[in-house]
Amino acid sequence: MPDDSIRPLITARSISPAPTFPTRDTFDTMDLAGGNVVRKGKLSWVVALSYAIDWIILIAVGVVGYILGHITPNKRPFALDDRNISFPYAEQETVPVWLAVVISVMCPIVIIAVICLVFVPGSTVPRGTPKSLIWQRKLWELHQGWLGLALSVMAAWIITNGMKNLFGKPRPDLLDRCQPDMENLKDYIIGGLLRLNSSLTPGHILGPGTLVSPNICTNPDKAVLDDGFRSYPSGHSSSASAGLVYLSLFIASKFAITIPFFSTSGSSADHETTAAAFPSRTRIPSVKVSGPDSYELSNRSPSALTNSIEDPALLSKGVTATNRKIAAVRRQAAAPPLYLLLVAIIPFFASVYIAGSRWWDFRHHAFDILFGYLIGLVGAIFAFRYYHLPISRGAGWAWGPRSHDKAFWAGVGSYSYATSRTRGTYRSGDEEEALGAPIEPYGRGSGMSSVAPVAPRKGGSQGMDARDEDTSYTGASGNDHSPEPHAR
Repeated sequence: MPDDSIRPLITARSISPAPTFPTRDTFDTMDLAGGNVVRKGKLSWVVALSYAIDWIILIAVGVVGYILGHITPNKRPFALDDRNISFPYAEQETVPVWLAVVISVMCPIVIIAVICLVFVPGSTVPRGTPKSLIWQRKLWELHQGWLGLALSVMAAWIITNGMKNLFGKPRPDLLDRCQPDMENLKDYIIGGLLRLNSSLTPGHILGPGTLVSPNICTNPDKAVLDDGFRSYPSGHSSSASAGLVYLSLFIASKFAITIPFFSTSGSSADHETTAAAFPSRTRIPSVKVSGPDSYELSNRSPSALTNSIEDPALLSKGVTATNRKIAAVRRQAAAPPLYLLLVAIIPFFASVYIAGSRWWDFRHHAFDILFGYLIGLVGAIFAFRYYHLPISRGAGWAWGPRSHDKAFWAGVGSYSYATSRTRGTYRSGDEEEALGAPIEPYGRGSGMSSVAPVAPRKGGSQGMDARDEDTSYTGASGNDHSPEPHAR
């Protein structure tokens, strides 16, 4: 365990040149708080295989769901005088199955692709970032967006079809589909009370609640008849909410469409700086940024050492100038433009329309529609959060890839699949791995890099100013920072 002499960012009140570690073996055996153990520069085949298996599982689930939709379901007995199943069978549906698939699945696929390829990674990319790295981020966000959509739709698909076959509930138009054999009515009675007696003739009237077997149906079209016993839950409703609610969440995430909220961190700079596209590139000498704490800092500290060149032309575009000002409560957040809210909510409205069409087409009872929609809604929310950060705090990003060590298994005692198995430290970010520079023990921007420190700025000390816990300090722009205690 190293002593405090190699922990300048944790214990020191002023910055001295960071120590240099000659070999990788040296730092691989250390357990420094906040140190990033550099892993492989590219996504390993083990990690890629783990995600390929995710897709294989989802495809297999889809195949099973398809098979469940084409086997004979359980058929619940019914009453011939039940007005709830006496509606006419509509040959033409308002939203047929093929159109529901296009709207609920194909449209989200295309829209997610457009958003990821056009709007990602956004305006927080430092000047000089390689295009190859930007495209890696685009494709990763696209992959995660599609993977979450597939999980949402496939989960709703197999749950819905499984429940349909299990419960076998009659649709509102069952009697029209059934074409019951009234001549041999008494042969199909299986329960209930008769108005007269059990020795019925064709002219007799059934008493209320008399149940008949589904075998009374004479319709030769087996597919139409079997589908008449698949009312609960609604497949259109579950699929529509699974695909389109997920799309609404995805749009809201990527365009920061959320109800205004208070920052949970002590400084408004903390979250802004940890939300940008490529954090560590802002501390590389060849990259021009707006200031020492603009964009994301890998150690989530607005006072961390930076080796970037401050570009006056970017000062007005970065987050530094804003974050260094103490903001009133009412100025810490603002409502997004209303047209963006409209864009995000349109898929949700479309899902409600598709679900509602099943009511006026006499395909489902009200509870079947509501429960089916709930299945898809829960699946959409779960799938989105499984692969994406929270809308209000995640800045529109998907979660990063699994670590090489935990691509398939983490085991007891591990809280994250993104960390190393041996040290519990996070793997280096892709913004560091694409630089092509020699591997550094703690990753660029960690404050333990061997990169030469920045020359002292006018009116300030090298890298950061010395200060006590109970006093604020002035950075390069001369604006105040909130005090931040140091750990000893």
